Amino acid sequence: MNQIATTIEALPGAMSERQIDPTLDLEAEIARLKKEKNAIILAHYYQDGEIQDLADFVGDSLDLSRKAAETDADVIVFCGVRFMAEVAKILSPNKTVLLPDSKAGCSLEDSCQPEPFRKFREAHPDHVSVTYINCSAEVKAASDIIVTSSNAAEIIDQIPLDKPILWAPDRHLGSYLAKKTGRDMTLWNGSCIVHEQFSERELIRLKTQNPDAMIAAHPECHDGILRHADHIGSTRAILEYVINGPDQKYLIATEPHIIHQMEKAAPHKKFIPVPGADGSCACNNCPFMELNTLEKLYLCLVNNGPQIIMPEDLRLAAVKPLERMLEMSKGIPLKKDHAA
Repeated sequence: MNQIATTIEALPGAMSERQIDPTLDLEAEIARLKKEKNAIILAHYYQDGEIQDLADFVGDSLDLSRKAAETDADVIVFCGVRFMAEVAKILSPNKTVLLPDSKAGCSLEDSCQPEPFRKFREAHPDHVSVTYINCSAEVKAASDIIVTSSNAAEIIDQIPLDKPILWAPDRHLGSYLAKKTGRDMTLWNGSCIVHEQFSERELIRLKTQNPDAMIAAHPECHDGILRHADHIGSTRAILEYVINGPDQKYLIATEPHIIHQMEKAAPHKKFIPVPGADGSCACNNCPFMELNTLEKLYLCLVNNGPQIIMPEDLRLAAVKPLERMLEMSKGIPLKKDHAA
């Protein structure tokens, strides 16, 4: 496979942050530019609340890209990280896809580079490659099936029992899924820097101080956190659990910006972020998500960049395992004779 990697382009001579008029009403200007360019704004749950409030859609990565593909927008501004914007481009090849900060990456994507991943696959030629969506387009293109944290177990259950599984890139999510499905999976050694930082000691301390609180955790957390959780699920599943549950207090073990949506939907409840190792650091905030700001959101609409540029052969290769996921989500199982 010789696809050229995705690139992120910015126009020469683009306006910079220091050129923004400090008296400018950024929210009004963003609304004006959205209308002028027929653009929509997508915001992941882990974005700052002020960006979430400006967005047309707020959600998790695949759901946002699918919603954007169904619109007649010409421009998609993805307030998230690079792999999310890539998925939007894969599903909407004829739309312009902008990412407010070109440096908004992901530790999981960084941990699983295309060439080492291809060697990983070559070392296990009889395995089905099930890959978490938090990866680059190039890694997607080299995978058999892409999954999300919400549908991974359902899809793994459809793989024939005599077919061994390769899992990448998050070892904690992979370990959780192996226990949940009872499958023996060969795991890539990657992790999310946010969910890796949660402290079991601090969680226990917090639970002791709040014995009436329920614990909701994302499966990217390590087992020291998951073993105490009352609910384990994707960002959307956690949101639905705390909003619809009867309890009034929750300890949240995922990136804390999702609490903005929780407080909007259930203002009468209390949501407490689980701290990092020393009990006070902000290391459970995603540093990549925080690169996107209102100023950069405004600038990417002004400059029409940074823009996701993806070669069509790479896009076509990357869309296949995504389509396989969607088929299996509808109950069409993987064939027993499937091979990479």
